[in-house]
Amino acid sequence: MDMDGTLNLKGAADAPFYLPQGDECDVFLAAAARELPILLKGPTGCGKTRFVAAMAHRLGRPLYTVACHDDLSAADLIGRYLLKGGETVWVDGPLTRAVREGAICYLDEVVEARKDVTVVLHPLTDDRRILPIDRTGEELEAAPGFLLVASYNPGYQNILKTLKPSTRQRFVSMEFKFPKPEHEIPVVARESGLSEERVKPLVRLAGKLRAMKGQDLEEGVSTRLVIYAATLIANGMSVDRAIRAAMIEPLTDDEDVKNGLRDLVTAVFG
Repeated sequence: MDMDGTLNLKGAADAPFYLPQGDECDVFLAAAARELPILLKGPTGCGKTRFVAAMAHRLGRPLYTVACHDDLSAADLIGRYLLKGGETVWVDGPLTRAVREGAICYLDEVVEARKDVTVVLHPLTDDRRILPIDRTGEELEAAPGFLLVASYNPGYQNILKTLKPSTRQRFVSMEFKFPKPEHEIPVVARESGLSEERVKPLVRLAGKLRAMKGQDLEEGVSTRLVIYAATLIANGMSVDRAIRAAMIEPLTDDEDVKNGLRDLVTAVFG
């Protein structure tokens, strides 16, 4: 889909796998029942996006996912006039489509977007539930079922990229963390096809790498990367090479740090 939006309509056979860590599903469903906006906070790769996809499937609603970035503007979300077939026509953006259809709009890493994006969200996150479209003169009322979900990584943002209190307090918020080993092991095994016994040391290594966040590493290794490593191993790659490709190289470019991480791998795997 254009305008940075992707529409996911999954059938029952394609239900996204998500293993609950606590009561997050109950909180999401309760908020969705009253159409309250939802904010997910947590580190990159801890399962926030998969969680939203699973909840959208459970609710049976279309899901528009927008990966926010530095150049994403309010116009990218709302829409713009485009030249088609020699004439200028209005094309809705993903947020406008979701508002019209009563769908879920998920803004992934919302603080990465330009400042004008949060201004657009404010009238959608209070009792007005409206989306003003200045270029067309419309003032859309959100259709029943419309749900705004946003996420960000508070541990990674600097002072120039954070949500203002006036924005945060418009959302029901949930904090996500990396899964505990007893949850992460079956998730990685299911997603990669590697046995749980062979996944266990990978998850143990991931825990040690995450403990290094703020020291030698800016970010800990994500569950996504652990799955990548396990997938490579399941497809015949050696454990050492898979770990280097999926759990070391993505974390740092510093050779000294990489050498230290390889020593840690040796300590875990022997």
